[in-house]
Amino acid sequence: MSTGELASGKTPDEVEDRATRRDFRHLWSASLISTLGDGALLAALPLAAAALTSDPRLVAGVAFAGRLPWLVLALFGGVIIDRLDRRRLMMWTQAAQMSLVTLIAVVATLEWSEIWMLYIFAFCIGFGDILFTGASQALVPTIVRPADLEAANGRLVAAESVSREFLGPPIGAALFAFAMPTPFWVDSVTFLASVILIARIRPIPPPVEPPVRRAVFAEIGEGLRFLARAKLPRALTLISAAGNFCEAMALSLLVLFAKEILDVGDFGFGLLLAAMAAGGVLGGLVSGRIVARFGARDVAIAVQVISPAAWLAIGFFGRNAFVVVGLFTVFSIALAMWNVVSMSVRQRLIPNELLGRVTSASRMLAYGATPLGALAGGFVAESYGLVAPWIIGGVLSLVVAVVALPVLRRWDS
Repeated sequence: MSTGELASGKTPDEVEDRATRRDFRHLWSASLISTLGDGALLAALPLAAAALTSDPRLVAGVAFAGRLPWLVLALFGGVIIDRLDRRRLMMWTQAAQMSLVTLIAVVATLEWSEIWMLYIFAFCIGFGDILFTGASQALVPTIVRPADLEAANGRLVAAESVSREFLGPPIGAALFAFAMPTPFWVDSVTFLASVILIARIRPIPPPVEPPVRRAVFAEIGEGLRFLARAKLPRALTLISAAGNFCEAMALSLLVLFAKEILDVGDFGFGLLLAAMAAGGVLGGLVSGRIVARFGARDVAIAVQVISPAAWLAIGFFGRNAFVVVGLFTVFSIALAMWNVVSMSVRQRLIPNELLGRVTSASRMLAYGATPLGALAGGFVAESYGLVAPWIIGGVLSLVVAVVALPVLRRWDS
């Protein structure tokens, strides 16, 4: 709080509110810029893998490697998030990711790339994502009022959709088409910009009584026990895990589906990803109003009905890029609303000192299902063709919806 602002006639509450909004703008901007580079990689990595091999199992292996850290390292990441200053952790994580992506850019420039290198790179970037996103979500309720959580999370989801999925992929595909190393160099610059923006967020004062540190596994157990006892966060986690498994079966092979079934080239693949992300942008922007009008429970139920319907429609009718874009837009609107609802529930119901561990445990289950789905999708496509993962994933997602509906109806929203 500056002396100049107080001298201008503003009350301390007005000054604090202005500073809080400024902190959130820096967090939002850092997320927007960082995920723009990630979006470029979202197109560049599968294109790089497809340039090195046409084996769908090996291509799906890149997605598997990128999500595997959520399965094997998320619980340890949660302990790190709760032990360290979250703002500083975000800065150091982005700096480490910048160094890593610079290294892979050098390797690509020298034309030394091998498929196994992409696996290692995807795995390390994935672990960085655990720390960065977990710390970011835990930071939000410390700089945003509880009543504003849906709006704030909606803006963050929309920013991520715009940059990671809407703008980033066509940029990454275009840069890849120009020269394979270029999207990696661009990503290193976005990580640097993110570090600078996060550094402008005000440091969060440490708690008056710092929590007593215990053994790592004891702290992990505390987070797991809380998640096991918290009925609503637990239910949302299990539903998300099952849904992610079904979705990853097809999405891990989207680059091959786009080229061989939809008949689009490298740049067209980037445009396809961007167009498919439009729903995520819209869903993030309107989610706060939709939840306020209909309630979180009804929004969650609607998502569980819409998602399998969209997936099955793509499997049966998606032979044209425009049809796939339209169907996926509907799906991504629903998914963005689900993400906003589940994030806000966790931030409200989980004590902040446990938020890193419980969120990471939840995301371990939810995201840990993604590499398993990607792996299953590779084998399904190898045996039955590139359309089969969409249909099988849609059927399994429909089963999840049927099982989830009674649980969601009991949600007192």
